[in-house]
Amino acid sequence: MDVSGWPLERLRVFAVEGDDWWRLEAVRLVAQQRALAAGQPAEVRRRWAALALFANRRTAGDGATRALTQEFWLRTWVIERLGPEPGQPDWEAEALADDTLAALTLTAADAAARADDWRALPLDEIRALRRHKNLTAHLATLVDQLEPGPRRDQLLPWVRVRGLLP
Repeated sequence: MDVSGWPLERLRVFAVEGDDWWRLEAVRLVAQQRALAAGQPAEVRRRWAALALFANRRTAGDGATRALTQEFWLRTWVIERLGPEPGQPDWEAEALADDTLAALTLTAADAAARADDWRALPLDEIRALRRHKNLTAHLATLVDQLEPGPRRDQLLPWVRVRGLLP
């Protein structure tokens, strides 16, 4: 089924009524594409981005790395390009920083230490390092949006460490 030409409300209903991955991924892709497309007011683009997040979160299940990575990237893009929206955590840099920190199970120092000889690590530890690399892909942009303080201080080392990870 081609949903690429559907209006926002019809896609939203489609996403609410179904829970299979393919349906939700189709909605996410169309909504994200429309959010990224220039030529619409920022508020319209944010509504498309919100629908993309909704569909993505429904596919995430247990917080899958793929879904979190996509969410963090889209939220960062909206904050950077369309600006933050006070009172809307999805579009606030501080809330995204907190969500990122909550998703990380290693410190940047632990990840860096393990990355020194990552090829010698067991496969599950290599996967954990790769997960952290994916979950921190947006940080080079996000840290520029954060005020100086503890959140930014915790995330800055990840920008450097990320390049060391497999």
